[in-house]
Amino acid sequence: MPDKRFAVLIDADNVSDKYIKVILDEISNEGIITYKRIYGDWTKPALASWKNVLLNHSITPMQQYNYTTGKSSTDSAMIIDAMDILYSGNVDGFCIVSSDSDFTRLAVRLRESGMYVIGMGEKKTPNPFISACNRFKYLEIIGGNNKSKQEDCDIDKLNTNVIKKAVSEIIADVSDDDGWASLSEVGNILTKRFSNFDVRHFHYNKLTPFIKSLGIFEIKSIPSSVDPNVKVISIKEIK
Repeated sequence: MPDKRFAVLIDADNVSDKYIKVILDEISNEGIITYKRIYGDWTKPALASWKNVLLNHSITPMQQYNYTTGKSSTDSAMIIDAMDILYSGNVDGFCIVSSDSDFTRLAVRLRESGMYVIGMGEKKTPNPFISACNRFKYLEIIGGNNKSKQEDCDIDKLNTNVIKKAVSEIIADVSDDDGWASLSEVGNILTKRFSNFDVRHFHYNKLTPFIKSLGIFEIKSIPSSVDPNVKVISIKEIK
């Protein structure tokens, strides 16, 4: 199956240049980046630090003047470009990088057109934008600035009790007669239920050790019937 093609659109007014490498690396794990564009008023001294970052990562700066004091035209420019890219048919998904809730409707509209939408923003990002995306990733977490486990959970109320309950429900829905379910299937459904679910919230790099840490699930690994060299991981709730 070919990799998904993504358009990465960045709101320079709401993102620090220190996150650019991790943003691009994160999307590269999902597919191929076809468009890399960043929007802002590049005549403003506040954006001067972006110059070398854009050159080093081949990101196209899109100039957008603020025509009215106190109003940002960046949002409109990003939305117009996103729709142009959508109708070009050259991508399978979008990554919208901003902490601004003004992009909520754009994310909804892109998903209505069959696009896979990944949002990225800081922990201050409003919930409506987070929920509008297929997946949402916090910049502080993917950037390695994950200082407080409790703080991370308080941001979106996505704590271990919520996850335990959700995993139990999913296992009940998809398990076989013996109560075993595919861990990968459970993980896929979990990320669909919670667009901002990320094991890095809880200081884990993989799903399996995180699920083990919850303490109420049994996990087993057996060779695949198709390829003995591949392990199939299953999960069952401990009764």
